[in-house]
Amino acid sequence: MSMTNAAETALWNLIFNNAAWANIGDAGGLQPSATAGSLYISLHTADPGETGDQTTNECNYTSYARVAVARSAGGWTVSGNNAANTAAIDWPACTGGTNTATHFGIGTAASGAGNLLFSGVLGTSLAISVGITPSAPIGDIDNNAD
Repeated sequence: MSMTNAAETALWNLIFNNAAWANIGDAGGLQPSATAGSLYISLHTADPGETGDQTTNECNYTSYARVAVARSAGGWTVSGNNAANTAAIDWPACTGGTNTATHFGIGTAASGAGNLLFSGVLGTSLAISVGITPSAPIGDIDNNAD
């Protein structure tokens, strides 16, 4: 079974832009959250996989922290079955240790295991060492529904 393009777009708008999904559920459709909140973007040294959580293969350089991205059009651009970051995402600068980030995760928690919703390969691996501020350019945190 496959989702239709219309369903993929509506689901991505609900998750990433906190927009109602019309004609699902009651007369008002599947409603967005009262407070949109954020999704938390993590960096990973390998694929966290479908059974992983937000800590699976997560970067651990000194000063690393996940970055909150608003569930709104200011945080995510949704087009058809694709959602991508609207602005560059900058993680804290490395103050110790090294990592090579190859994957990203999108989850629900600022720290800890959290619920990993999506993961994918970064457009370009990030070699992280002291003084480096890892960054994902606009559109690099890219998710497709199919």
